[in-house]
Amino acid sequence: MPKESNRVALITGSASGVGRACAIKFAELGFDVVVNYYGDNKAAGEETVSLVEANQSRALLVQCDVSNDEQVRSMMNEAEQTFGRLDVVVNSAGVTHFVEPTDLAGMTEEKWDQILAVNTKGPFFVIRAAESLLRRGADPAVVNISSAAGASGVGSSIAYSASKGALNTLTKSLALAFAPEIRVNAVCPGPIDSQWLRRGMTEEAIQERVSNLPIPKLVSPKDVADTVAYLAVGTSKTTGQLLTVDCGRTM
Repeated sequence: MPKESNRVALITGSASGVGRACAIKFAELGFDVVVNYYGDNKAAGEETVSLVEANQSRALLVQCDVSNDEQVRSMMNEAEQTFGRLDVVVNSAGVTHFVEPTDLAGMTEEKWDQILAVNTKGPFFVIRAAESLLRRGADPAVVNISSAAGASGVGSSIAYSASKGALNTLTKSLALAFAPEIRVNAVCPGPIDSQWLRRGMTEEAIQERVSNLPIPKLVSPKDVADTVAYLAVGTSKTTGQLLTVDCGRTM
């Protein structure tokens, strides 16, 4: 059985994809994990919990819309009551709409607001709610899942790229605000091999996108999780950095 003194990681959007890969990675590293899901994804969240527990770690499953500050604070209270500590926060929850950048009318206010609320406001709410609990730890860390689109402007939509550009700046601002006690970094992946991507792109379009890359592949969720783990526990002197994992796309 895991010890009560296990370090704890809270990972938003961990019912699937990159978030799930991060939950598994931290469980492999001996962390207990707060698994977060949104909406009707409880079954997927429960599957992540099972994968965490298969690594002899404890898991807490919490439903939370990260763009809702009240729900975020409630999630943090549950984490504190269950584990009594928090060492790592990974902001993986994200959303987009596939809208061509030339289709300005297609980027409705509703879509714009949802993307910015989840991808930018959400991480801020989570970090703000987690701050006091993180400060109790020996070497607390926050890792935001951003995107190479935040630097290049090339992504699933203009709003998505804008939201990740804002998240990059938020990462640097909070790294300064929390220094030296809490390190804050971000991972900026290129296109990730996920159900989300394949819902928006055909296999032909995907292959066309990666064919000219130095490493002609999609980034896997595990690639991102490995990088998140490095920033969270593999280094103690890195903060305010945006680490790109994109198969050489932005080189």
